[in-house]
Amino acid sequence: MPDQIQPQSVTVETLRAFCDAWNRHDVDGLMSFMSDDCEFRSSAGPDVCGTRFSGRESVRDGYAQALAAMPDAQWTRGRHFVFGDRGLSQWTLVGTRASDGATVEVDGCDLFTFSGGLIRVKDSFRKQRG
Repeated sequence: MPDQIQPQSVTVETLRAFCDAWNRHDVDGLMSFMSDDCEFRSSAGPDVCGTRFSGRESVRDGYAQALAAMPDAQWTRGRHFVFGDRGLSQWTLVGTRASDGATVEVDGCDLFTFSGGLIRVKDSFRKQRG
């Protein structure tokens, strides 16, 4: 029986590079980390999971919407962890909301599910101040 090729693994460095793409506001760069059957669950929205974006086009739109909502957003103090086909990134989001000019500084995290060396699910959570 021939040796089986193991799929590429996501590493802490992968998650750092993904965070760097967020900080550059690089939607094409972000999408290069996503699988074809990807899903983005935003931290806010009408559903229990926030707003769910499924598939590459929808996820691209969701990422663009998130960046447009806070055009100067930066994810700082990143800490990244990988556990097999799951991952976690913790961060502090700082920026200015486009809707009202309010300054935002909140802690949050992303939970990831990986498939074939790519991000399949990005499930985002952040603190609500007020």
